[in-house]
Amino acid sequence: MVHDEVRDEGRGLLAPVTTSPEIPVDDLDPRREDLRRWLIDHPSPSGRELAEAGLVAPSWPEPWGRNASVEYQLVIEDELRRAGVHRPINPIGIGWAGPTIVAAGTAKQQERWLPGLLSGDEFWCQLFSEPDAGSDLVSLSTSARRDGDEWVIRGQKIWTSYAHLATWGILLARTSSEGAPQNGISYFICPMDATGVTIVPIEDMTGDHAFNEVFLDDVRLGDEHLLGDVNDGWRLAKVTLGNERVALSGEGVLWGRGPTANDLVTLVRSQGRALSRRERDDLVRCWSHGEILRFLRMRLTANALAGRATGSDASLRKALADDHGQEVMTLAQRLAESAGMMQDRGPSGVSGQEGRSWYWGFLYAQALTIGGGTSVVQRNIIAERVLGLPRDVSV
Repeated sequence: MVHDEVRDEGRGLLAPVTTSPEIPVDDLDPRREDLRRWLIDHPSPSGRELAEAGLVAPSWPEPWGRNASVEYQLVIEDELRRAGVHRPINPIGIGWAGPTIVAAGTAKQQERWLPGLLSGDEFWCQLFSEPDAGSDLVSLSTSARRDGDEWVIRGQKIWTSYAHLATWGILLARTSSEGAPQNGISYFICPMDATGVTIVPIEDMTGDHAFNEVFLDDVRLGDEHLLGDVNDGWRLAKVTLGNERVALSGEGVLWGRGPTANDLVTLVRSQGRALSRRERDDLVRCWSHGEILRFLRMRLTANALAGRATGSDASLRKALADDHGQEVMTLAQRLAESAGMMQDRGPSGVSGQEGRSWYWGFLYAQALTIGGGTSVVQRNIIAERVLGLPRDVSV
């Protein structure tokens, strides 16, 4: 997770399409026959088989993907879902690092990193945020200095999700102090087992260990670990972050995971508890917001199909989805009444594992308006890119 201010980010041409069963897809599309034959031959495909077939990130160019249009991506997603096939889990690698490597990596770098990234064999993390450079990422202080044919990295990163599990990390470091701050940043790929890399766990309020603090003490990286040109890292970071915001604005209210407002309504109905007028109003309002977001996702997908997607779409979706996620989980906690203070309880006092998941979700939801670009950052982007308002005056 990162907390980064990017005013001029774009969605990225290589952003994966998030689909939903409600999105209309042509059942008679002739490309389905090819996909179904492949799935018959591979009824339980491995991550490597999916990657070699170009089905993990089909929008990417061959040989890594299928150069798939938005419409073709929807067809592929639909066929995989019908067959019960799941893609490899490597969100930062596939969703954020991969598109940047495709956009800026050399053929040799792509050959080295993309196969393991797509197959899920090599897990990735993101080394962007720092203790003093979160929402203002451009002020990062981690340095990379040239020493012969190597770069020596020194600095500290924080909120690095799953660094303790990752093989590789995408890393921003300052390579020049001349000119505008964003013009002196370079983009590296760092092996997480390199000498000088120290990973310190951070346990969050849910009790989970996903975040980490990472110390980089004279970590040496060769030129082959530099992605793109020296001092061009800020431009590449915007590619990464544009894709991140697409990934964090899916259907479930916890960054594409977890329950929806409709799930909350179903759960409350199943408990048979009589609601007060205020509770009913709040539940209807929450459900309505969920439906608005669902229709927004469908509209944005339709715009993408028609070639009308814009760079501000990801920020718009994320800003609305984050507030809604906190709305759903806060209402669920309220409806649980005093039982909501117990770890194994949920709305209307539902107990067991389901109750624990709602309790965990309430705690986790507090991060939604911070991670992946704060809610204030997203609204700045919307104000400037959608409404055409002037930028804030720097003080």
